[in-house]
Amino acid sequence: MSSKQSTQAPSAPAAGGGLRERKKQRTRQTLRREAYRLFAEQGYEATTVDQIAEAAEVSASTFFRYFPTKEAIVLDDEYDPMLVEALRARPADEPVIASIRHALTDTFSLQLAADKDELLLRARLSLNDPVIRACSMDDQLRSQDTIAALIAERAGLDPDDLDAHAAAAAIVAVFAAVVRHWAERGGEGDLAARFDRQLGLLSAGLRI
Repeated sequence: MSSKQSTQAPSAPAAGGGLRERKKQRTRQTLRREAYRLFAEQGYEATTVDQIAEAAEVSASTFFRYFPTKEAIVLDDEYDPMLVEALRARPADEPVIASIRHALTDTFSLQLAADKDELLLRARLSLNDPVIRACSMDDQLRSQDTIAALIAERAGLDPDDLDAHAAAAAIVAVFAAVVRHWAERGGEGDLAARFDRQLGLLSAGLRI
């Protein structure tokens, strides 16, 4: 940051930027909420982008500023950035699985419970809709790369280190298996607790 920037009063730009971001976040949340309502009422395939936009009281072009495709409204979420932020708040020398388990307990548990219906619908669509199922594989690979980069960062490894990527792949596979098992049983039980148990079993054999 330049000295000129550092001497400027931060309140005015921060407030404007914050207000814009809050408005954008509200619009994004409204689009997602209305989309899930329509998906539940009439099915994913029968729901169009125009219907979602109309329900959210925005134009179709506004929809595409927030989500590049209809599939993205199912696949995109804020969990990866939240996980990265939560992990960076943990001690750098803590094993990454222990850090993830703490993040689930301290940060994600209430959020996952509050988002249960939405998560269940998204999981079912990811399992049952061929287009979303194919796209979800790409989404899992992006999550794997995100976690691998963070593991490498914490361990002082090269970003392309195979150990970091293999560990990330194992963690993402646990997440995917837990979500599938949970969704196929109608969302029974505490999702965060299921993640925690399976990550604990993984940790018993994975030392990183």
